Amino acid sequence: MIFVILSSVTILVVDVKSKVPQWLNEYDLYFVTTVFIVEYLLRMWIHDDIHRIIIEHYEESLFFNRDLSLRKLFGNILKEKLRYITSPAAIIDLIAILPSYREIRILRVLVLFRVFKMLRYTESLSSFLYILKNKRVELITLLTLSAFFIFIAGVMLYVFEGSGANPDIHNLFDAFYWALVTISTVGYGDITPVTPEGRAVSMIIILTGIGLISFITSVIVASFSERLSTLKEDRVIQEFSKKDSITIVCGYGTLSKLVVKRLQEEEIDFVIIEYDPERALEAQNNGYHALCADATQSAVFERLGIQKHVDHVMALTADDEQNAFISITAKSLNPLIRVTARSHDTHIAERLRFAGIDKVVIPEEIAGMTGSIYARDSAALALSLLLIEEERGHIRIDEIPILPDSPLHNQPLGTINLEKLRLILLGIHRYEEGKETFYFNKDDDFILKSGDSLVCIGYAMAFSKILKKERYGL
Repeated sequence: MIFVILSSVTILVVDVKSKVPQWLNEYDLYFVTTVFIVEYLLRMWIHDDIHRIIIEHYEESLFFNRDLSLRKLFGNILKEKLRYITSPAAIIDLIAILPSYREIRILRVLVLFRVFKMLRYTESLSSFLYILKNKRVELITLLTLSAFFIFIAGVMLYVFEGSGANPDIHNLFDAFYWALVTISTVGYGDITPVTPEGRAVSMIIILTGIGLISFITSVIVASFSERLSTLKEDRVIQEFSKKDSITIVCGYGTLSKLVVKRLQEEEIDFVIIEYDPERALEAQNNGYHALCADATQSAVFERLGIQKHVDHVMALTADDEQNAFISITAKSLNPLIRVTARSHDTHIAERLRFAGIDKVVIPEEIAGMTGSIYARDSAALALSLLLIEEERGHIRIDEIPILPDSPLHNQPLGTINLEKLRLILLGIHRYEEGKETFYFNKDDDFILKSGDSLVCIGYAMAFSKILKKERYGL
């Protein structure tokens, strides 16, 4: 639609001094006009729900035990259609069609109204109109005040210099024109006061104009600042609505920063939801897609398309209750997605597992187990080196999922030549019938199933290679 609009305006501009080829005239006359007419009729058709009006009238007639009045029914339908036809957007659409009638050449100027149709298709312009509408009281007040000063200044200049003292002022309109140009700080210079009284009025009107413009600018800038976060959120949601599989990370604390760093390394699409504006801004400044929203509310998940596009939700805030709310909300919206929750309390963790949360992480337990390892020198040295190498991105512990369309499904473990990729298998994680099982050091004849995860340790490049194969089912 934007291309059609711009092409029709281009034809109008070119036709001013050059003869437009016949095929372009036919394109503008037939194709562009047909597109606009079809769009206008379709928008008028879907403006309101005719089925709802018919059903309401039918149920009303049944309730009061009387015949259905077709006259009243069609009257209400036409009333709704007329409401759309008389709306500003529909009037612009109708005017955009009129230039096709070339017999009345002056109507071709109305082709410029087609540019206003772009307001429907450009989000930035729509946001600007929303801001103007939201601040209409302030703007109307300032415009009214400006009109008052223009009127007073124009009358005063006409009184002081309209009697022949200034040859550039012939009537009251010239005085109003000068006042408008001066108060807007444009100052064309075609009309200049010559009397001391007129110059005094100019000084006053210039200072007034600077103040009014400053007020109007501050109102619009403040509105843009308020709307800016919403625009960023809309763009993030629009971008992620096109992706097939995304991960939602709730919270942006110490643990979340480590998680999103790993997700970014694995090229997994993710978005961060953080309630604290400062932390959300920090995530955005770090180059991540972040939304400043309350993850306990279902609306933010629905906007991200949790029923279609989300496959994993990670509740990693510092508040156990908030993580519980987030996890239960996500599961209630889509029971099939994976949910990982962080918890500090073992009792809350047990309740989350009982509620069907797929994975509950207790950092204190992990820290306790790590501390027991550090009590042994050799084991502590090995663990420290492993963590250092993982931080550098050389070596890591990761899982290789067995996808439903993977050739490894229903195949023995010996089918995978992990030694060739220099990967060491630690175990197999299996989740079936609501029960989690981890198998350590299984034999080569162990049968793999769809949904299993091979937990391995090895080089990052080896994981990248095999994960890409498994991700695409090769």
